[in-house]
Amino acid sequence: MRPTLVLASASPRRRELLAGQGLSFDVRISDVPELVEPGETPAAFTQRVAAEKAAVVATQLPGALVLAADTAVVLGPAILGKPGGPAEAEEMLRSLAGNTHEVITGVCLRTSAGEERFAVRTAVRFRALEPAEIRWYVSTGEPLDKAGAYAIQGRGGAFVEAIYGSYSNVVGLPLAETLAALRRAGFLPQWAQR
Repeated sequence: MRPTLVLASASPRRRELLAGQGLSFDVRISDVPELVEPGETPAAFTQRVAAEKAAVVATQLPGALVLAADTAVVLGPAILGKPGGPAEAEEMLRSLAGNTHEVITGVCLRTSAGEERFAVRTAVRFRALEPAEIRWYVSTGEPLDKAGAYAIQGRGGAFVEAIYGSYSNVVGLPLAETLAALRRAGFLPQWAQR
């Protein structure tokens, strides 16, 4: 019998991405602090946080196949998390304007036999932004709960000049790599290429 797939995430975007693939899954939210440890690379940070989320849910639901992810926006050496308020959101958007940044999503798939972790990177180029449009965008409220203070699938998509890599990774879950991991875990048949 196939184990139940559980998404350990509060993100409606991750739910939409999985549901869009026709997958059946439950959702269980795990409250894990998302703090970067000293010397931790962005890829290691996102994978560790994803693994911690998966571990919390796996202890609550033994035998389930638990999928967790964490996404970070990286500009130079800085990891841009969710802004603490409108002023910080404006500051983040000013720093991204006219620059290329990286979006890294760490994924953990936990089974009763162990776990698989990986990180996917996508480069995103923002066009130059006017101060008034940054203020307007922040006033919509959209950037306030998003890493890097923007949503590529929302109004923030108008700021993106180019993308190099996985679009779904920028939304919050790299689908090609995640579906491949689910196949390796026996959740999807080998022929289920999406």
